[in-house]
Amino acid sequence: MADECRQTLLKKCYYENCPGCKVDQLKELKTGLPIRELVSMWIVVLCTALERCFLGYLDSSLSKQVSTAWGIGLIVGPALGGFLAQPAEKYPNIFSKESLFGRFPYFLPCLSISIFALGVTIASFWLPETLHDHRKNDKSSDEPYDGLEAARESCTKEITEEDEVREPASNENLLKNWPLMSSIIVYCIFSLHDMAYTEIFSLWAVSPRELGGLSYSTQDVGEILAISGFSLLFFQLALYPYVQRLLGPVKVSRICGVLSIPLLQSYPLIAMLSGLTLSLLINCASVLKNVFSVSIITGLFILQNKAVDQHQRGAANGIAMTAMSLCKAIGPAGGGSLLSWAEKRQDASFLPGDQMVFFILNVVEAIGVLMTFKPFLA
Repeated sequence: MADECRQTLLKKCYYENCPGCKVDQLKELKTGLPIRELVSMWIVVLCTALERCFLGYLDSSLSKQVSTAWGIGLIVGPALGGFLAQPAEKYPNIFSKESLFGRFPYFLPCLSISIFALGVTIASFWLPETLHDHRKNDKSSDEPYDGLEAARESCTKEITEEDEVREPASNENLLKNWPLMSSIIVYCIFSLHDMAYTEIFSLWAVSPRELGGLSYSTQDVGEILAISGFSLLFFQLALYPYVQRLLGPVKVSRICGVLSIPLLQSYPLIAMLSGLTLSLLINCASVLKNVFSVSIITGLFILQNKAVDQHQRGAANGIAMTAMSLCKAIGPAGGGSLLSWAEKRQDASFLPGDQMVFFILNVVEAIGVLMTFKPFLA
């Protein structure tokens, strides 16, 4: 009798979609060194570092395109995963459960993005060099020889004097460049907020109604993110240049940050709806939130590139991306933990359930907005 009681007490029950349960299962299955996990981490770090190597040659006029591509990738990536994950269940006529895609439900999105990355890597060999050194004092080749000789000596002298003037700037410590460092700090705050929001939105959307979620499937979430991605592409390429010229990058970031606060706080109210009204409003809210987020990041990215000269831009972007990557590493873990904690306090008297989640996101957003004002942001 005692043995039966002991066996019952030690029995473990694992539940579906439980992150902690999956971690315990992996620990039981793997007892040796985590070689596969270390290799996976190394590949992720390598891929993250490779895309930064061109930033030293980036012209400040291209900052909008870079941040647009980055923001669209953050949206379209999860959308692609939502469409292609678990293909044997979503598309049984194409993928059987006994096939490779049925045994490994997340193999198809990984394979698709790997093929895409391979194509981009091959195409990069044909990319032309875009960084050129245009001298303002170039003379026409039709001038007489004496004029060319005099122009050459004058240009050489002016270039030498210009290099002598610029030489101390090349040794300038970027950490003491407050306009650069202040924009990087604000950039990190908003990046932390964006990654936490990205993590929370997907988990919140698939959570059951009893916990304040939307009870959506992964395909529904993928459709929302896909619509947001296409809308973001249109806004950044067609409308953002005019808004940026009219208001400037700082004002655009401030206005978008302020507008994001009431928008985020309306998410718990949207979750109370159902049917077509819920679908329409959640799509509109997602589009607006992602447009605001990428507009903020674009404005701060422009400020960073304007705070330094061309020859310092690589080091400046390296510092910014390193700090931003640290914040983005904290964002998903913090967002997931925050949502799990909030779902346990459904009956709390102050901001119950998901209301606390979006309130904390708004606190981070408000801190970032306040830091865009002087004297902090120079």
